Amino acid sequence: MALIRSVRGYEPEIGNDTWLAENATIIGNVKIGENCSIWYNAVLRGDVNAITIGNHTNIQDGVVIHTLYDGSKHPSQTHIGDYVSVGHNAVIHGATIEDDCLIGMGSTILDNAVVGTGCIVAAGALVLSNQKLEPYSVYAGVPAKRVKDVTPEQRKEIIKRTARDYRTYASWYEI
Repeated sequence: MALIRSVRGYEPEIGNDTWLAENATIIGNVKIGENCSIWYNAVLRGDVNAITIGNHTNIQDGVVIHTLYDGSKHPSQTHIGDYVSVGHNAVIHGATIEDDCLIGMGSTILDNAVVGTGCIVAAGALVLSNQKLEPYSVYAGVPAKRVKDVTPEQRKEIIKRTARDYRTYASWYEI
């Protein structure tokens, strides 16, 4: 069973039909929507500020999600929308990721960045603090730069399909 722990009076909230891997860690001020999956070794640490995850979103193996404390100079929260796939070993620290996005493996998204609706962030990309990514765009590199538009076919065949596929994969583990 996943490690689910309250801290500072905050108890994680897990939506209906959400699957948690046995060694996922969900701590504190974390709200996860419905039909999500949180995979092996993922850590959602809402000890210093809020983390919210929308519906039909998957947080893949080894992902770390955290924030900056409200008392800090530039506090941050993490908000991830609906139908988002966060690839293996990505780090999201106090950023907003709007709906229908794909966050590539090993990418890093820093405090108060905003990933616009329908974006693809390439594997290994670094989205800097306070960076605002244009909706329906592909970003790659260190630091991340816009490289092209996300086509309607990519929205259907990459973004939406990945979110649906991860719901299917989670069903294989449910008892």
